[in-house]
Amino acid sequence: MKFLLLRPAFQEEKNLSQNKQSLNLPPLGLLYIGASLEKDGHMVEILDYFAENISKNKLKKSLNSCDAVGITTYTDYYKPTADTAQLIKEIDSNIPLIIGGPHCTFLQKQSLNDIPYADISVAGEGEHVILDIAKYLEGKKKLANIHGIFYKEKNSIQSGKQLKIIQNLDEIPFPARHLVDKYDYNTLSFGYSFKKKVTNFISSKGCPFHCRFCSRYGNIINNWSFRMRSAENVVKEIKEISEIYKSIVIVDDNFLADKKRAHKIFDMLLESDLDIDLLIQGARVDTAERDLYLKMKKAGVKYIFYGLESGNQDVLDFYNKNITLQQIKKTVKLAREMKFFIGASFIIGAPMETDKHIENTIKLARSLPLDRVNFVPLIYRMGSSLWVEAVKNKKIKPDKYEVLADKSHNLSNFTEDELIDFTAKAFTSFYFRPNYMFEQFFKTLLRKDFSLLRNGLKYIFSFNEAKEAGKEIIRSKNIS
Repeated sequence: MKFLLLRPAFQEEKNLSQNKQSLNLPPLGLLYIGASLEKDGHMVEILDYFAENISKNKLKKSLNSCDAVGITTYTDYYKPTADTAQLIKEIDSNIPLIIGGPHCTFLQKQSLNDIPYADISVAGEGEHVILDIAKYLEGKKKLANIHGIFYKEKNSIQSGKQLKIIQNLDEIPFPARHLVDKYDYNTLSFGYSFKKKVTNFISSKGCPFHCRFCSRYGNIINNWSFRMRSAENVVKEIKEISEIYKSIVIVDDNFLADKKRAHKIFDMLLESDLDIDLLIQGARVDTAERDLYLKMKKAGVKYIFYGLESGNQDVLDFYNKNITLQQIKKTVKLAREMKFFIGASFIIGAPMETDKHIENTIKLARSLPLDRVNFVPLIYRMGSSLWVEAVKNKKIKPDKYEVLADKSHNLSNFTEDELIDFTAKAFTSFYFRPNYMFEQFFKTLLRKDFSLLRNGLKYIFSFNEAKEAGKEIIRSKNIS
């Protein structure tokens, strides 16, 4: 059989992604699904709407040569997924349409109502499930006997068997990266310049920590736990892909969570003597130690991103971050000593926050040697502890998947417009400083890479446009 796998997005959302400081990276989940299918003898094609403007004619041509379609679905853009699903069925009403991804995991049955043209919804991990669905399409298995799915039958939604969790991640085939060779994924908005070629990589699933603002499958799925691939399996994949890719973005929620494993990984990478750049997209300040960071530097780590969240200890405690302001300062200083390109996120609008709290967060950000920051208003997202508690306390309706923490919802001392204005103030206060601009220009000279400066300036001066677009996105998604 041949499967067509899609990552959908409206063009305006694609454009906004630059202003959201997001990484334009391959659809890793689809690449894992593609690898499982290919290993089982099936053919796979991937179309990525984030990387390409795909016309109806091009979609139709791909549909004409495939037997089934799979679409990855996120709650923050499930509506474009629904539109894409409708278009697919208009072109070919009989083609089986399967959806999966976070939206289908958090809203297992509801996802087939949100995306009514889909036939089957996969909750949780799909690497094994997709093979059972292929057997069903070949007439070799019944949907009722497949784990972790919901499906439509006689105008009603039925469920398969109970969802299964993959315990041994080493058994999963490495992502089929060749399926997206036609796309260019080395554009960043915030100034960092990749070595060509670029790909992403993940070595664990879930997170051992319990930050209250974070959407977690563990809040929805019983027995969902933090699981890691072995150091040997991790290094084997990195060595394989280093023959083609020279920049690897590690997208684990917390790549360094197990420091013993982290030491082993970097020891093995140092023995392999690879010529690659590693970018760690998720790290905590409480996992930092000098010996580990020295190994990371020698092994090719160039970039690290921290979730710092606030300049106030009471807010960090409210979020259940389990870190201190002193740890933040110490770790960022160590990362600067290693000459890492340092990114960090901050959240504005916790329920107890006042103007003074926000000033403290901006002050902390300005005091740290950070290269890139992202300030965002607090949003209660389905699957987060904050969302679950707010629904229980009837501050949020269960059908509201994302809710801005503002005064209208009794979740903040500030209005929506005030939160957006605070975010803009934080942004301009951090970036438009003579000493910050001079430092970044000096680093550009040292690296002899003026594309970093060009990209950074382009990002900074596009912020006003991003601010207005952000307001529209909030309203269009009915967050407020």
